[in-house]
Amino acid sequence: MDTRVDAPQLTSRRYGAVNWLGLQTLIQREVQRFLKVGAQTVFAPLVQTLLFMMVFGLVLRHGNWPGSDRAYADGLAAGLVMMSILSNAFQNSSSSLVIAKVQGNAVDFLMPPLSALELTIAFIVGAAARGILVGVASMIAVSWLANVVPAHPLIALYYAVVASVIFGAIGLLGGVWADKFDHLAAVTNFIIVPLTFLSGTFYSTEVLPEPLRTFAHYNPVFSLIDGFRYGFIGHADAPLWSGALISLALAAVLCWACWAMLKSGYRLRS
Repeated sequence: MDTRVDAPQLTSRRYGAVNWLGLQTLIQREVQRFLKVGAQTVFAPLVQTLLFMMVFGLVLRHGNWPGSDRAYADGLAAGLVMMSILSNAFQNSSSSLVIAKVQGNAVDFLMPPLSALELTIAFIVGAAARGILVGVASMIAVSWLANVVPAHPLIALYYAVVASVIFGAIGLLGGVWADKFDHLAAVTNFIIVPLTFLSGTFYSTEVLPEPLRTFAHYNPVFSLIDGFRYGFIGHADAPLWSGALISLALAAVLCWACWAMLKSGYRLRS
């Protein structure tokens, strides 16, 4: 009588169209990564926002926001909240990839059965989570200096989500390109900071002379801040519909670029 037992044959695990478990795990990793150092990733941006609010808001507290009956501090607060969303969404995805490269553990997300699309979604969702969390915390922090109750909550939410996706995608592209922190600092100092500061964060573009006003309106960050500010004070410097379409198209293009770069393995598999 033959009592031999055939060894089980190894087969590839099937996940279907989407590896939901892997996607969820990577998103949780990205969120837990910044929550573990909350003093640096959440509390520090609040201090920066409060300092800007105190310097600009208290000095110019007697005036109204140009073109609106709301106080200058209200418009400034909306701009600062959006700035915190943008910068933190960018920092989360970019730092995650650069740290993985420097420490040599990028294999942790390259080896698992995750597609380029799933990697793109996970990194951008993690970045958006940090950006929106810091944005909400910033609203609470500046509420004693300005009225931060949105006049149009859904519009404010739309721009907050789209902005965090856009800068999460930019951070992902920058993180893939950068091989060390010096490269990432160059992107931050020469691209992110100028675009943010020259987009109407602290002021209305209506007070700018030509051609500076037109130049500011071509800044892609202007559409995000202007639309988000409209959600709070009910006034925008440019047509709202054009800003919404531009921001949505920009988000789609950047997400596609992230997918294409991750799929090619550029600077990740070499």
